[in-house]
Amino acid sequence: MYKNIIFLMITLIFFSGCLNKRGISSTYYNDCVEYYDARGYYHKSCDENLVEFEDIKEGTKKAYKATKDYITFSEELDKEPEHKVVW
Repeated sequence: MYKNIIFLMITLIFFSGCLNKRGISSTYYNDCVEYYDARGYYHKSCDENLVEFEDIKEGTKKAYKATKDYITFSEELDKEPEHKVVW
């Protein structure tokens, strides 16, 4: 009973942020500063998100590869067999 309540509270706290184009942040709209400098180059600087979607993609790719390598033992299969010369 208490485990379910604790799990529900943690889930609610985790999803209390807002989803936007770049990731999960504490506000729905990012406070971005956009301007052109004296040369005419466009600059845009935005505040940091709690979690970026690019980080999530990279993390899931690494986890998938590690799991696949663990299950299939692909690291051992990729190694060249050692050829020992016996005279």
